[in-house]
Amino acid sequence: MPAKSAAQQKAAGAALSAKRGDTKVSDLQGASKEMYDSMTERELEEMASTKRSNKPEHVGDK
Repeated sequence: MPAKSAAQQKAAGAALSAKRGDTKVSDLQGASKEMYDSMTERELEEMASTKRSNKPEHVGDK
């Protein structure tokens, strides 16, 4: 599933980094912590690799 906002993509990237062991899980907070716990590495990779052009910073932004 592709990211719907830039913020969602960034959170997925942070969670993916922790899944791979590049960063500490204790450094995660908020949405990235929830994504780390609930998504597989492949799902996170798919969401983090979404192109950022024409994406709002947050889902409610236009």
